[in-house]
Amino acid sequence: MANVTDLQTKYSKLAQEYSKLRAQNQVLKKAVVDEQASSLSLKEQLKQRDQSLRKQEQEMDSLSFRNQQLAKRVELLQEELAVSEAKGKKGKSKGDSPSQHGLETQSVFDEDLQKKIEENERLHIQFYEADEQHRRQEAELKSRLQELEKDSEQHQAVVDGLTTKYMDTIERLQSDKARLEVKTQTLEREAKECRMRTEECCVCKVNKQGLRFCSGLTAFLSYPAEFSDYNSLNVPPHNRRHQLKARDVAGQALNFIQDLVAALLNFHSYTEQRVHIYPLDSSIEPISPLNQKFSQYLHENAAYVRPLEDSFLQLHQSITEDTVTVLETVVKLKNFADNFSSYTHFLQKILPYQLKSLEEECEAPLCTAALTAKNQELQSDTKKVTSVFEKLQNYINILALPSNSTSAVFTQLAACLHSLHDAIKEMSKHYNQKASLEQELPTVTQKLSTTSECLLGSLGSLTSSTGKIATFFSNNLDFFTSSAYSPRGSTVTLNPLQAESMLANKKKAAAYINAIKKPRPQSVPYREALTNRRILTSSTESREGLTQQVQQSQEKIARLEQEKEHWLLEAQLGKVRLEKENQRIADLESQLAAALGGSPNPQAAAASTLAQSHEETEKEQKAAGKETTLCTSLVGMLCTTPTVADEESREQLIKTHYMARVGELTTQLQISDSKAVHFHSECRALAKRLAIAEKSRETLSEEVKLANQNITRLQDELATTKRSYEDQLSMMSDHLCSMNETLSKQREEIDTLKLGSKGNAKKNKGR
Repeated sequence: MANVTDLQTKYSKLAQEYSKLRAQNQVLKKAVVDEQASSLSLKEQLKQRDQSLRKQEQEMDSLSFRNQQLAKRVELLQEELAVSEAKGKKGKSKGDSPSQHGLETQSVFDEDLQKKIEENERLHIQFYEADEQHRRQEAELKSRLQELEKDSEQHQAVVDGLTTKYMDTIERLQSDKARLEVKTQTLEREAKECRMRTEECCVCKVNKQGLRFCSGLTAFLSYPAEFSDYNSLNVPPHNRRHQLKARDVAGQALNFIQDLVAALLNFHSYTEQRVHIYPLDSSIEPISPLNQKFSQYLHENAAYVRPLEDSFLQLHQSITEDTVTVLETVVKLKNFADNFSSYTHFLQKILPYQLKSLEEECEAPLCTAALTAKNQELQSDTKKVTSVFEKLQNYINILALPSNSTSAVFTQLAACLHSLHDAIKEMSKHYNQKASLEQELPTVTQKLSTTSECLLGSLGSLTSSTGKIATFFSNNLDFFTSSAYSPRGSTVTLNPLQAESMLANKKKAAAYINAIKKPRPQSVPYREALTNRRILTSSTESREGLTQQVQQSQEKIARLEQEKEHWLLEAQLGKVRLEKENQRIADLESQLAAALGGSPNPQAAAASTLAQSHEETEKEQKAAGKETTLCTSLVGMLCTTPTVADEESREQLIKTHYMARVGELTTQLQISDSKAVHFHSECRALAKRLAIAEKSRETLSEEVKLANQNITRLQDELATTKRSYEDQLSMMSDHLCSMNETLSKQREEIDTLKLGSKGNAKKNKGR
């Protein structure tokens, strides 16, 4: 326990010290940050002071230099003055006139003053010209800025107009799409029904042919005279040699596709490396946003190139010796066509960035005219390669669809492959020439040279692989266009149902051949099979007749149920009437017994009793005519008044009531069914509209993003132009300031020299 308490106390002390140190650490961090900020500000101030000190030192040096020049000039003038004074003294001693010496001195000062005046005029002229040039450039720049602003406004108006136009077009296309979707669904439904009927007919026909084939084969082995039924079958035989050839051709094509995929991967990867190196090296300075986007797209090339190899590998694996290989049965070709279409879309997406990147290379400061020409040739080569890939995509998509003119498509595809080889060969040649020209530049680096060599190697392998593919396709064109499977006496291509029938017959024949050595099971003769078929047909017809009978019986049962309800109501009415008649008879009997027991003249009493009973009966009938009888059932409720006329119209009233009730229920059922159908169709339409709205929202968001990108790009260009103009204006203003300073200094020097010359002239006059 003591150890535990000691540990707890130590832990609490450590926690307290840790909290203190943490608080101190926060304070120290804040102090360090403040000191760093202050040191940065002091460094900035120091830099500014150093700059100002250097400026002052430069000004001091220039002033000292100018002072030295002036001092030397003054010394020279003093020496000249001394020499002139000495000459004047000698002249005086010799009898010369003093006016000659003064004239010489005045001529020297006049020449110096004339030079200064000419220099001043020249400087004034230069200043005026510079001022005029500055004003002219400023006016040009302002007009250019106004033009750019007008262009920007026009571009914005065009963008707005295109946006509204695209919105209207999108709305119209959405409505057209919705209408076409409804029409497509109707056509799909009709096509599905037709397909189901066709499949039923085909399956029935195939079953008939298979039954005829099996029975004919059995009859041939058992009864040779009945072999003519098998000969009438129009099913082509299985061509094993064609399957082996198709397997071999697919394997060769897979090797060529693998080489092509490797070359494309290397080409895109090395192109991405070159974008990061030239014209700007990303390790030294950031590359342009366009090249950044281009590099990002090129980095995703494996996601579009790799599926080409994988889908063709699946296609090769689906072709075996036991399958039927024609265009209608090769399902995996559709996957390869889809992947090739996605790669072609990728090429179309990166094409504008490739062209812009080559334009940036042309705008580089050290780009020569020869390099610009080669870049333009490479732009045309890139466009040509992309267009050839689009043509290949169209032909491959046509081959993936069921068609009858496959020979023409294969011929055009072979020609297109040769065009691709020629286009890539031209691009490789132009790129080689461009690389040799780049090696002559003084700023080329080893990294750029290595990347260019790798890029040329990938283009060479791409040229070799496309040439091999084109040669291979041309050599095997006869095999591609030949129809190995076709029904006898017909040029129609094989359909999938015939292929399934062929494979089923092949399996049956193989199983039968393998079972020849074993005891054969007893087969059904052909005539017995026909008899069984007639029995089956008659049973089907009898089933249809029984179905009709069941429907008629159900209708009859419903009618009998209505009659049952009617007679139950009649029974209830009759029971009520019977009870009333029994009651009335009992009353009459009691009255008769009372009358017979108490009257002396029984006959008169009986007569009077009968008369009274007759009157009472008439009264009861009249009273009963005013009473109403309420009858209820499961179908509804009916109120009746038992009168003499009711006996005639009772059945008609009941029938009318029940028919009205049934009609009402039928109307309610129809209304509920129509509402359910309407709600169901409305829900489906809303779901479709929601999906269409989602798709349109995505497309519109993409267009908005593109529009925002264009707007930001235009704004960046405008800001760059404004910044460049402002920089030029600031440079011109600095230049004018420096010119003004130099002019003011020269004016001061001229003024000082004038004052000095005036003082010297006064001194000379005083002398």
